[in-house]
Amino acid sequence: MHVTLYQPEIAGNVGAIMRSCACFGVGLTLIEPCGFPLGDKRMRRAAMDYAVPGGLQSALDWKSYRANSTGRQVLLTTKGATPLQDFAFEADDTLIFGAEGTGVPDFVHAESDTRVVIPMVQGARSLNLSNSVVLTLFEALRQTNGLP
Repeated sequence: MHVTLYQPEIAGNVGAIMRSCACFGVGLTLIEPCGFPLGDKRMRRAAMDYAVPGGLQSALDWKSYRANSTGRQVLLTTKGATPLQDFAFEADDTLIFGAEGTGVPDFVHAESDTRVVIPMVQGARSLNLSNSVVLTLFEALRQTNGLP
């Protein structure tokens, strides 16, 4: 299992996601550009002293990311087709999340293997990015017996 963030905008969210990935033993990749410098103190503060397994990875853009990505690319999106609770995760899935304000562009939707939506009450736009990641990651690891 792996988490990938497409052009994240908020350093604190990335730090919180780094901490969650560390606690679950899951790798993390950031697809640049990010809305902050990668050494941002807000990111470090939220991550605390937790280290992502294998170190925090980055890719300069979507094309270079895809050239090196493996496994099924599962896009989490408010435009998803399959509700989270109905989706069957696999142990080598990569969970892709878009930028906080804009999500991902159409070409990322098109190149993802599948799209999943986190169900919410009508009228709700989206959850916080770090909350979406931990919710999805827990369900994916639960299904694949990957919980620590």
